[in-house]
Amino acid sequence: MREVVTIHLGQAGSQVGTSCWELFCYEHGVKPDGTLGEEYKGDKSFQTFFGETESKKYIPRSVFLDMEPSTIDEIRSGVYRKLFHPDMMISGSEDAANNFARGHYTVGKGIIEICLDRIRKLADACSGLQGFMFFNSVGGGTGSGFGALLLERLSADYGKKPKLGFSIYPSPQVSTSVV
Repeated sequence: MREVVTIHLGQAGSQVGTSCWELFCYEHGVKPDGTLGEEYKGDKSFQTFFGETESKKYIPRSVFLDMEPSTIDEIRSGVYRKLFHPDMMISGSEDAANNFARGHYTVGKGIIEICLDRIRKLADACSGLQGFMFFNSVGGGTGSGFGALLLERLSADYGKKPKLGFSIYPSPQVSTSVV
């Protein structure tokens, strides 16, 4: 089996990730509560992105992380709240304030081990880990600063595994701060 772990960082990465998982569910017949539609029972292609629980529900093989809790709280209370494992949604109490250094060196250092532990749990549960999909923005603090720290650590732990990045770049015409 070929499996992929997705990582969604910061507000932008979490919001894009929520939309991606909505599409993955639609495409593979997984309902918002994690059950599989009858017409998809014989298809196993969804197992690249979803893991099966003991109760025969399917949950995304993903981690959501934001230093500030509001974006993750929206997922926890949204339509797909039953789909995601609560341990894989990590939020801090202090945001990185659009500051790369806070995301990388100060606030990020306090949450990196928790995040790596959750990613390691997902990776260890895979029989054939193919790599990681990484969703973030490079214009803030969590997505850029913490994202750089996390990629650095993932490269040390999973050096040969591909890390495919889906990054959002800020527009100088729209963004209030471009780092």
